[in-house]
Amino acid sequence: MVDRTPITDSEDSSEMGASSIAAPAVKPHLVLALDYGVKKMGMALGNTITETARAFDILAMNNGQPDWDNLLGIIKVWGVAKVVVGLPLNMDGSSSMLSKRAHKFARRLAHRIMEQHLPVTVSLCDERLTSVAAREIAWENGWIKHERAPIDDISACILMSTYFADPNTSLAIDAIKAD
Repeated sequence: MVDRTPITDSEDSSEMGASSIAAPAVKPHLVLALDYGVKKMGMALGNTITETARAFDILAMNNGQPDWDNLLGIIKVWGVAKVVVGLPLNMDGSSSMLSKRAHKFARRLAHRIMEQHLPVTVSLCDERLTSVAAREIAWENGWIKHERAPIDDISACILMSTYFADPNTSLAIDAIKAD
Protein backbone atom coordinates (compact mmCIF):
# COMPACT_ATOMS: atom_id res chain seq x y z
CA MET A 1 0.00 0.00 0.00
CA VAL A 2 1.30 3.43 -0.94
CA ASP A 3 1.45 5.99 1.84
CA ARG A 4 -0.29 9.03 0.44
CA THR A 5 0.39 11.31 3.39
CA PRO A 6 1.88 14.55 2.09
CA ILE A 7 5.22 15.60 3.51
CA THR A 8 5.00 18.84 5.42
CA ASP A 9 7.62 21.54 5.67
CA SER A 10 8.10 20.76 9.36
CA GLU A 11 9.48 17.29 8.59
CA ASP A 12 13.24 17.01 8.29
CA SER A 13 13.93 15.93 4.71
CA SER A 14 17.43 14.76 5.67
CA GLU A 15 15.86 11.85 7.58
CA MET A 16 14.25 10.59 4.40
CA GLY A 17 17.51 9.65 2.68
CA ALA A 18 18.55 10.33 -0.88
CA SER A 19 16.69 7.38 -2.39
CA SER A 20 13.32 8.16 -0.78
CA ILE A 21 10.67 9.67 -3.01
CA ALA A 22 7.54 11.12 -1.53
CA ALA A 23 4.28 9.84 -2.96
CA PRO A 24 2.23 12.62 -4.51
CA ALA A 25 -0.57 13.91 -2.34
CA VAL A 26 -3.93 12.67 -3.55
CA LYS A 27 -6.42 15.46 -3.93
CA PRO A 28 -9.56 14.69 -1.96
CA HIS A 29 -12.75 14.86 -3.96
CA LEU A 30 -16.48 14.21 -3.83
CA VAL A 31 -18.02 11.18 -5.48
CA LEU A 32 -21.69 10.98 -6.45
CA ALA A 33 -23.25 7.50 -6.52
CA LEU A 34 -26.41 7.04 -8.58
CA ASP A 35 -28.74 4.09 -8.09
CA TYR A 36 -30.35 4.24 -11.53
CA GLY A 37 -34.02 3.41 -11.99
CA VAL A 38 -36.72 4.04 -14.55
CA LYS A 39 -39.06 5.80 -12.07
CA LYS A 40 -36.58 7.20 -9.56
CA MET A 41 -32.85 7.41 -8.96
CA GLY A 42 -31.18 7.33 -5.56
CA MET A 43 -28.23 9.61 -4.90
CA ALA A 44 -25.45 9.48 -2.32
CA LEU A 45 -22.44 11.72 -1.80
CA GLY A 46 -19.14 10.38 -0.58
CA ASN A 47 -15.65 11.72 -0.19
CA THR A 48 -12.32 10.10 -0.79
CA ILE A 49 -10.86 11.17 2.56
CA THR A 50 -13.22 9.29 4.86
CA GLU A 51 -14.48 6.88 2.20
CA THR A 52 -17.97 7.17 3.61
CA ALA A 53 -21.27 7.90 1.93
CA ARG A 54 -24.30 9.91 2.92
CA ALA A 55 -27.77 9.57 1.45
CA PHE A 56 -28.38 12.70 -0.60
CA ASP A 57 -31.66 12.63 -2.50
CA ILE A 58 -34.03 10.63 -4.66
CA LEU A 59 -34.64 12.14 -8.09
CA ALA A 60 -37.83 11.53 -10.03
CA MET A 61 -37.16 9.96 -13.41
CA ASN A 62 -39.30 10.23 -16.52
CA ASN A 63 -39.07 6.80 -18.16
CA GLY A 64 -35.39 6.54 -17.21
CA GLN A 65 -34.55 10.18 -17.97
CA PRO A 66 -33.72 12.66 -15.20
CA ASP A 67 -34.14 16.40 -15.20
CA TRP A 68 -30.72 16.83 -16.83
CA ASP A 69 -30.36 20.49 -15.80
CA ASN A 70 -31.04 19.58 -12.17
CA LEU A 71 -28.61 16.63 -12.19
CA LEU A 72 -25.83 18.61 -13.88
CA GLY A 73 -26.51 21.50 -11.49
CA ILE A 74 -26.02 19.19 -8.51
CA ILE A 75 -22.72 17.97 -9.97
CA LYS A 76 -21.53 21.55 -10.53
CA VAL A 77 -22.71 23.07 -7.23
CA TRP A 78 -21.29 20.28 -5.09
CA GLY A 79 -18.02 20.10 -7.04
CA VAL A 80 -18.36 16.40 -7.77
CA ALA A 81 -15.25 14.92 -9.39
CA LYS A 82 -16.55 11.41 -10.10
CA VAL A 83 -19.97 9.88 -10.70
CA VAL A 84 -20.48 6.17 -10.07
CA VAL A 85 -23.58 4.77 -11.76
CA GLY A 86 -24.92 1.48 -10.47
CA LEU A 87 -25.08 -1.32 -13.02
CA PRO A 88 -27.94 -3.72 -12.11
CA LEU A 89 -26.64 -6.99 -13.51
CA ASN A 90 -28.44 -10.33 -13.21
CA MET A 91 -27.19 -12.62 -10.43
CA ASP A 92 -25.17 -14.62 -12.97
CA GLY A 93 -23.41 -11.43 -14.11
CA SER A 94 -25.25 -11.15 -17.40
CA SER A 95 -26.88 -7.96 -18.63
CA SER A 96 -30.53 -7.24 -18.06
CA MET A 97 -32.80 -4.77 -19.82
CA LEU A 98 -32.36 -2.41 -16.86
CA SER A 99 -28.55 -2.74 -16.92
CA LYS A 100 -28.56 -1.83 -20.61
CA ARG A 101 -30.64 1.26 -19.81
CA ALA A 102 -28.30 2.18 -16.92
CA HIS A 103 -25.32 1.85 -19.25
CA LYS A 104 -27.01 4.07 -21.84
CA PHE A 105 -27.83 6.60 -19.11
CA ALA A 106 -24.17 6.63 -17.96
CA ARG A 107 -22.99 7.24 -21.54
CA ARG A 108 -25.46 10.11 -21.93
CA LEU A 109 -24.38 11.58 -18.59
CA ALA A 110 -20.71 11.37 -19.58
CA HIS A 111 -21.53 13.09 -22.88
CA ARG A 112 -23.48 15.91 -21.20
CA ILE A 113 -20.68 16.40 -18.65
CA MET A 114 -18.19 16.64 -21.52
CA GLU A 115 -20.39 19.21 -23.29
CA GLN A 116 -20.36 21.32 -20.10
CA HIS A 117 -16.53 21.03 -19.94
CA LEU A 118 -16.71 19.68 -16.39
CA PRO A 119 -13.70 17.75 -15.01
CA VAL A 120 -15.85 14.79 -13.96
CA THR A 121 -15.43 11.12 -14.77
CA VAL A 122 -18.32 8.67 -15.01
CA SER A 123 -17.94 5.00 -14.09
CA LEU A 124 -20.17 1.97 -13.82
CA CYS A 125 -20.11 -0.26 -10.75
CA ASP A 126 -21.92 -3.55 -10.09
CA GLU A 127 -24.87 -2.92 -7.79
CA ARG A 128 -26.33 -6.40 -7.41
CA LEU A 129 -28.41 -6.79 -4.24
CA THR A 130 -27.97 -3.17 -3.07
CA SER A 131 -31.73 -2.65 -2.95
CA VAL A 132 -32.24 -5.81 -0.89
CA ALA A 133 -29.51 -4.75 1.56
CA ALA A 134 -30.84 -1.17 1.68
CA ARG A 135 -34.35 -2.33 2.53
CA GLU A 136 -33.02 -4.56 5.33
CA ILE A 137 -30.88 -1.76 6.79
CA ALA A 138 -33.68 0.80 6.56
CA TRP A 139 -36.20 -1.57 8.17
CA GLU A 140 -33.85 -2.60 11.00
CA ASN A 141 -33.00 1.02 11.81
CA GLY A 142 -36.60 2.21 11.67
CA TRP A 143 -35.93 4.57 8.75
CA ILE A 144 -38.94 3.19 6.89
CA LYS A 145 -42.35 2.21 8.23
CA HIS A 146 -43.77 0.56 5.11
CA GLU A 147 -42.49 -2.23 2.91
CA ARG A 148 -42.78 -0.06 -0.23
CA ALA A 149 -41.10 3.06 1.21
CA PRO A 150 -38.36 4.46 -1.04
CA ILE A 151 -34.83 3.30 -0.20
CA ASP A 152 -33.06 4.33 -3.41
CA ASP A 153 -30.77 6.83 -1.65
CA ILE A 154 -29.73 4.13 0.84
CA SER A 155 -29.03 1.81 -2.11
CA ALA A 156 -26.79 4.54 -3.53
CA CYS A 157 -24.89 4.62 -0.20
CA ILE A 158 -24.30 0.88 -0.43
CA LEU A 159 -23.15 1.32 -4.03
CA MET A 160 -20.71 3.99 -2.83
CA SER A 161 -19.40 1.64 -0.13
CA THR A 162 -18.85 -1.04 -2.78
CA TYR A 163 -16.94 1.47 -4.88
CA PHE A 164 -14.78 2.65 -1.96
CA ALA A 165 -14.03 -0.97 -0.96
CA ASP A 166 -12.43 -1.57 -4.36
CA PRO A 167 -12.41 1.36 -6.82
CA ASN A 168 -10.71 -0.84 -9.41
CA THR A 169 -13.93 -2.82 -9.88
CA SER A 170 -15.63 0.20 -11.42
CA LEU A 171 -15.06 0.80 -15.09
CA ALA A 172 -14.82 4.23 -16.67
CA ILE A 173 -17.63 4.74 -19.14
CA ASP A 174 -15.19 5.49 -21.97
CA ALA A 175 -13.53 2.09 -21.39
CA ILE A 176 -16.75 0.09 -21.83
CA LYS A 177 -18.36 -0.86 -25.09
CA ALA A 178 -22.12 -0.70 -25.37
CA ASP A 179 -23.96 -4.03 -25.30
